[in-house]
Amino acid sequence: MTGTVGANLLAVRSHNAALVLDLLRRAGADGISRLELAERTGLTPQAVSKITARLRESGLATEAGQRASTGGKPRTVLRLVPEAGHAVGVHLDRDELRVVLVDLTGAVVGERGASLDLGAGGGVVVEAVAREVEGIVPEVAGAAGARPGSATLPAPGHLLGVGVALPGPLDHAHGVLHRVTGFPEWDGFPLRDALVGRLGMPVVVDKDTNAAALGLAVGGEGGSFAYLHLGTGLGAGLVIGGGVHRGARTGAGEFGHQVIQLDGPQCDCGNRGCIEALCLAAVARGDLAEAARVLGTGAANLVGLLDIDLVLLGGRTVTADPEPFVHGVDAVLIEHAHREGAREAAVPVRVASGGGRVVAEGAAQLLLGPLFGRADG
Repeated sequence: MTGTVGANLLAVRSHNAALVLDLLRRAGADGISRLELAERTGLTPQAVSKITARLRESGLATEAGQRASTGGKPRTVLRLVPEAGHAVGVHLDRDELRVVLVDLTGAVVGERGASLDLGAGGGVVVEAVAREVEGIVPEVAGAAGARPGSATLPAPGHLLGVGVALPGPLDHAHGVLHRVTGFPEWDGFPLRDALVGRLGMPVVVDKDTNAAALGLAVGGEGGSFAYLHLGTGLGAGLVIGGGVHRGARTGAGEFGHQVIQLDGPQCDCGNRGCIEALCLAAVARGDLAEAARVLGTGAANLVGLLDIDLVLLGGRTVTADPEPFVHGVDAVLIEHAHREGAREAAVPVRVASGGGRVVAEGAAQLLLGPLFGRADG
């Protein structure tokens, strides 16, 4: 028996349904039989039949033909219905806004973007997000029952909600921002509640790096890894043992504000010699080799502290010219491994998949994750 074991208790039937849904999602268009679902979840065939009947009744699953059996009659297989639900992912950067609409498999079915001034204040930013969300939602509004052009958004059963990712630090559990580096006026702003009040649907708020890391983990990146995001700022998303590590106060991953030069340049956070300040300064003067060396120094610190398996690089600065960053960070990690006398090869470095949409797609997974049993969604 493989996978997470289910429990044959009425009290946890939503958990069991999530296990079944996740297996349906992983099976793709080929589908999976009820017997296989029972074997992989540890649920009884009767429990699986009841769950799949509810999923079919709700439109989340459908029959996908039959498969030859090793004995007896052919087995009917089931598959997920991707268009049965959607989620919106929003990436708020300091100067731009990107919105994606994804189906239940995480496939992008719509995308919008606009310029943004994060320093314009909460009210302006909330309206900008609402405008883009309301603009992308009509792509599923017909299936969900919303009137074209109406400010009333589709029912939550079809549109699960909106995931919003932006620079931290912030309180993921309550959706409240802290002192976003360079924008102290955001300190204490209840972004989640403001968007819920404006949109009238569930909203989850997280750091851009955490959202990206979640999306990458859902997309197949296994083990423990660090996602380093270099754009208008610098941060990290950490996946430990397959789950996003946010910390007890959801503040983990403030990678850019490690101090590595005590008498270094002033950083917007108030400290001196932060990796972010040093790295962005090198980028500004066109010295990508130095920027990569600084980034690699921080990555080596993470490798030493957490013994992670992989370093992934992303963000607009990296994707614009990835080779110097991959080469530079890799060189520092190789030197670190040799210095530590590591018998195995240095931790590998590569560019994260997803390109410029990696954060927005991950933000949508903040809503999809719990549907498929991911507690870190």
